[in-house]
Amino acid sequence: MAVSIEPTTACNLRCPQCPSGLRQFTRPTGNLKPEFNTLILDQLGSSLQHINYYFQGEPFINPNFLDLVKEARKRNIYVVTSTNAHFISSETAEKIIESGLSEVIISIDGTSQETYEKYRIEGSLEKVLEGTKNLIEAKKKRNSVYPIVTFQFLVVSYNEHQIPEIKKLADEYGVDRLTLKTVQVYDFENGNDLIPKQEKFARYKKDAAGKLVLKNKFKNSCWRSWSSCVITWDGTAVPCCFDKDAKHALGNLSTQKFKSIWKGNVNHHFQKQILKNRQQIAICQNCSEGSKVWI
Repeated sequence: MAVSIEPTTACNLRCPQCPSGLRQFTRPTGNLKPEFNTLILDQLGSSLQHINYYFQGEPFINPNFLDLVKEARKRNIYVVTSTNAHFISSETAEKIIESGLSEVIISIDGTSQETYEKYRIEGSLEKVLEGTKNLIEAKKKRNSVYPIVTFQFLVVSYNEHQIPEIKKLADEYGVDRLTLKTVQVYDFENGNDLIPKQEKFARYKKDAAGKLVLKNKFKNSCWRSWSSCVITWDGTAVPCCFDKDAKHALGNLSTQKFKSIWKGNVNHHFQKQILKNRQQIAICQNCSEGSKVWI
């Protein structure tokens, strides 16, 4: 089984399509505590093989983040995180290697400060590159394969012309992989300046009436709902990463056992809704499977 576990809801940036960035959560906010993290891992047991330690927020803002990672790695769980890399100093980079973190995704959405900050508002491309350099150097110093380092480039209209440049930058800094990710836009039907002009880099396309729709076919199925879920910092289990405000809470691990949540009536009811008419579920209406392109 795989889960996403949220280290924190806090973020230093103000990205325009993110509840953390907009400071507009309708659910409680805070940091995951190490002892609660251990409780979660204990409850999921040996069936848990993969953790994404990110959901909303910047993981490294949680002062205990690498302790969470260490606890999971002690159990031989593959651990991935996603970061804006602003907090990866040389010292932190060394600690990342020591933690055993399996993979880190670094969001880098522009090859110039001008384009980068149009989405990563209040962010610094210089800090992203510095953090990347620190991590790559720490890996070389320790002769470590891990963490695998991925540059993730969120393709928007402001930066789509820089795709050749991000490929060169990835090579220059020696990251292991580069992915292009399509941008999720709220109320996409009405259009948005963020949507790329090149349709191949967008989640959306115009239908015969000129209305924007998801490119992928909408199926009454979802493999994620039967193989994974997301656990927020305070223990609320939700179906997937599109439920950013936990509107479809399946239960809470602070008062319930994970097994009873996973096999419980609330989760089964949600799964039945998916099989019956997924299009009626609000959080599914902006979903796009295969939103990343590996290059």
